[in-house]
Amino acid sequence: MKALMCNSLGLPSTLVFQETADPQPGPGQVVVDMKAAGVNFPDALIIQGKYQFKPTLPFAPGAELAGVVAVLGEGVKNVKVGDRVIAMCTHGAFAEKVLVQAKQVIPMPPTMSFQTAAAFTLTYGTSYHALKGRAQLKEGETLLVLGAAGGVGLAAIQIAKALGAKVIAAASSTEKLDVCKENGADELINYISEDLRVRVKELTAGKGPDVIFDPVGGKFAEPAFRSIGWGGRYLAVGFADGEIPNIPLNLPLLKGASIVGVFWGEFVNRQLFDFIKDLGEMFMLIDQGKLKPLVSKVYPLSQGAQALQDLLNRKVVGKVVISAG
Repeated sequence: MKALMCNSLGLPSTLVFQETADPQPGPGQVVVDMKAAGVNFPDALIIQGKYQFKPTLPFAPGAELAGVVAVLGEGVKNVKVGDRVIAMCTHGAFAEKVLVQAKQVIPMPPTMSFQTAAAFTLTYGTSYHALKGRAQLKEGETLLVLGAAGGVGLAAIQIAKALGAKVIAAASSTEKLDVCKENGADELINYISEDLRVRVKELTAGKGPDVIFDPVGGKFAEPAFRSIGWGGRYLAVGFADGEIPNIPLNLPLLKGASIVGVFWGEFVNRQLFDFIKDLGEMFMLIDQGKLKPLVSKVYPLSQGAQALQDLLNRKVVGKVVISAG
């Protein structure tokens, strides 16, 4: 089979599209013919050795995919050969055939395309777990989303609107904010040309947001937290900016606020049945038209390195996926 391989740690340009051996399933495992794979920021970190999980070299990156079950390992009962499925893994999805644990394989809704399915699990799973599970966002509350035009950002906007919240979207360009508006944002902030704290204060009548969703980190984290409302919840989702912020601990004290960590991958590992419940609820929201994953571009597997580089360069709006053809 063909795969996009990480033979040595480095930036996406070091990845090699090459022939490699087909995977063979062990007990409790399945091999899935990849039709589409989601591209996510952790994929760009794992190839540099900067992620929580550090696979043994060589490996293919990629943590989520949609495809067709090709081979079953011993004892697998939850799927059969030929099933259309969504699958999750820490790495390995950027390949024509992917080895995954059977417990992390989920039947696809019959009306969902492979590209949509591959773009859905990680971003919407993360945002749903963050907003409903960790922040317990309530109807009528106000949510501020930083990096709002990215995959998890747009998912957060749509989920928050489905939960009945007001959404303020913050992004770095007019074009990105237009996409946020199209996906349900009530108010917009360009944090390159506008003062984030001033605009948040104006848009919340001085109260501040109840919840802040931050997948970016970096220099806007502290001013955002200084704007949070009393009893607010600040969701630390990720650090796409590359800089982990240092928020003074007197700020949550003064605001009566909480800093809440969101580690979706570990949540799935530890609370799989809770994740499956979340997934069922999200599938219902898709059927109702309240969640609509945005796939802005599809790359062939041979150009997967470019997909990761575009993600690092902040050229991606919504979600991009890799197709096996």
